[in-house]
Amino acid sequence: MKEILVVKIGSSTLTNGTDRISRGKLEELAHEILELQKDYHVVLVSSGAIATAKQYVNTEDWKDLVASKQAMAAIGQPKLMQFYYEVFNDFKIQIAQCLLTYRDFDSDVAKTNTLNTIRELLKHDFVPIINENDTVAVEEIELGDNDKLSAKVATLISAKTLILVSDIDGVYDKNPHLHEDAKLIKEVSDIETVSQFIEEKEDGQGTGGMTSKLEAVRICKDKGVQTIITKGTNTKFLSGAIAGSIPHTLFKV
Repeated sequence: MKEILVVKIGSSTLTNGTDRISRGKLEELAHEILELQKDYHVVLVSSGAIATAKQYVNTEDWKDLVASKQAMAAIGQPKLMQFYYEVFNDFKIQIAQCLLTYRDFDSDVAKTNTLNTIRELLKHDFVPIINENDTVAVEEIELGDNDKLSAKVATLISAKTLILVSDIDGVYDKNPHLHEDAKLIKEVSDIETVSQFIEEKEDGQGTGGMTSKLEAVRICKDKGVQTIITKGTNTKFLSGAIAGSIPHTLFKV
C-alpha cells in the first residue's frame, strides 16, 4: 500500500512573487504531484483563497478586518478550486475539495468522518485539496497560513511525511531574508535547538512564518510524522526535497 504524503502550499508560493495566483506554479505543482503519485497517495493543503479574491475585487473597498478577509475567502475559494481543476485536469489529476475547521479535530465524530472521506478519495486516486473553512473559522486567516492545519491533517490520516513549502529553503541559524551569512540547518532531531534562531519578517501575501511551521513540526513529531521544509521556487521542490537533491530541512521523528 502506498504511503501518504501531505503537502502544504501557501499563498506566497502560489503567487510566485506576484499579486495573483500563478498558473505556472500550479502547473509545476501538478507535475510534481503526478510524479509523486507513483509512490505516494498525495493530500494537498492549500491556502490562496484570499489571494485569489484580490484578483477579482477592488481591495480598496474592503477594510482590513477579519470579516472582510472571511468574505474575500468566500469569493476566492471557488475561483481557486477552478484554477486547480483547470490545471490539474490537463495532467489527468482528479481533485476534490475538503473544507475543515479546528473544531473538526475536537470532535471524534467529525474526525472519523473526515478520515473516512479522505481515505475514500485516495482509494479512488483523487487528490484531496484541503483548506480551512474561512467563512466560519478565522485562526489561519489571522496567523498560520494553514501550517497547523496541515499538521493536524497529516497526523489524522497517519501520513508518513508532511512537506511545508515555504519561501525559504528551510530553517537557518539566522533569518536569511535579513542576514546574508545565514546557514541552512539540514537535519533537526530536537526542535528546541533551532527555535532560538527564529526571526520573523513581514510577508506581503502569506501569514505563515517559521514560528507557525515549527508549531506544525511539533504536532507531527508527537505523532511520528516526519516534516520537511523546503522552498517553493526550487526546481522539483517536492520530489527533490524527498530525494535530498535540493536544499531543505528534515525534522526527524
